[in-house]
Amino acid sequence: MKGSSSAKGGARQQDRERKGRAGSGSGDPVRSVARDVLRAVRERDAYANLVLPTLLRERGLSGRDAALATELAYGASRSLGLLDAVIADGAGRPVAEIDGPLLDVLRLGVYQLLRTRIGAHAAVDTSVDLARTEFGAGKAGFVNAVLRRAGEKTVDEWVDKLAPSDPVGRLAFEFAHPVWIAQAFADALGARAGELHDLLAADDARPAVHLVARPGEITAEELALLTGGEEGRWSPYAVYLEGGDPGKLDPVREGLATVQDEGSQLVALSLTRAPLEGPDQGRWLDLCAGPGGKAALLGALAAIDQFHVDAVEPAEHRAELVRKATRDLPVEVHVVDGRDSGLTPGYDRILVDAPCTGLGALRRRPEARWRRTPADVRDLVVLQRELLSAAWDLLRPGGVVIYSTCSPHLPETVSIVADFVRRTGAVQLDTRDLLPGVTDIGDGPGAQLWPHRHGTDAMFMAALRKP
Repeated sequence: MKGSSSAKGGARQQDRERKGRAGSGSGDPVRSVARDVLRAVRERDAYANLVLPTLLRERGLSGRDAALATELAYGASRSLGLLDAVIADGAGRPVAEIDGPLLDVLRLGVYQLLRTRIGAHAAVDTSVDLARTEFGAGKAGFVNAVLRRAGEKTVDEWVDKLAPSDPVGRLAFEFAHPVWIAQAFADALGARAGELHDLLAADDARPAVHLVARPGEITAEELALLTGGEEGRWSPYAVYLEGGDPGKLDPVREGLATVQDEGSQLVALSLTRAPLEGPDQGRWLDLCAGPGGKAALLGALAAIDQFHVDAVEPAEHRAELVRKATRDLPVEVHVVDGRDSGLTPGYDRILVDAPCTGLGALRRRPEARWRRTPADVRDLVVLQRELLSAAWDLLRPGGVVIYSTCSPHLPETVSIVADFVRRTGAVQLDTRDLLPGVTDIGDGPGAQLWPHRHGTDAMFMAALRKP
């Protein structure tokens, strides 16, 4: 894994420049922020992508310092399994027997040694200084010893030594995924399971930022010109950004664009493109709307034809996010359970973007892969089935439901749909026809996007029409 996709190419230079400005040890604000993110995730089950921005603001980090802190915090969170195996080998004990705050420092140090271009001396010395400042000389010596052992081998040599011998287990270890998730990906790839290496590598890389241009307000071409981005390959509203804070861009600040993965854009677009039997009366429903990205895109498209979108979200705080995302659009938010919404049936188009394991969006949620377990799937499948059935009851004859998940896991995708079709007699449309120009999305009738093929989250979607 030389030149790991999760390493920032300029990390070494950034580190030199940062040290020249900020010093090291207790005066090292970049590594202190990264360590504190790891601690919050470990102690409070916090989300790294929520904790980090607050810490960056509180401690006044921006530019290169913020970029390096982000790389270290997110990278170490993604790489946890590999890091812990190396730490356990170097310490001669399981990581469960190492004090949590000390383990955070070790994870941060080993990540720098193995998965960035930061120099070994800087990685070791700054970690030792962090430990000495908080815990004293004795534990600092322990950190020093473990990191020096970790630095004796390259990441490829550690993989050779510690990875399981079976192919899936080895790839899971190399690209820092739990084995069960790697196996779920291999199962979903089916006959093309040989792509697992490329998929895990793409999933282990920091994703590009995707913007969506608001239909009726700005085109993707105009948005790309204003932001210096590049027009997307698959969605007519997508723009790719190479980096930076999208929240500081004028089109985003003015509500002309928002951050949204291109795969999520395609899910919303597939709903609007699905062929109905009978005319579209303009009653659309997003049954699982929070936090509001797809509802906003649907609302903007509905506005063009003077249609209306109902959006369901049971949690008030998430419903407020939907309201903010859809302000000034023909979208009404209902704070109810989608399984028993009380809405009047007769919808033309319904989106069920169901709660799921999120295995297809792990690259955007650095710690999520280590929190999910196979046991989570059972309860989620029950919920997914219930939501799809509720949508069916609200759909008019001739109307269409799009069922989607940000997971490629077969029990959450093709199995749910196959069982539903068998029980209801739903007509399954070829979803690939709803994604014109998008290549390599499977054999149908459902469609599966992949990070390594499409540069999107691994979104699944299926189109079902009511006879």
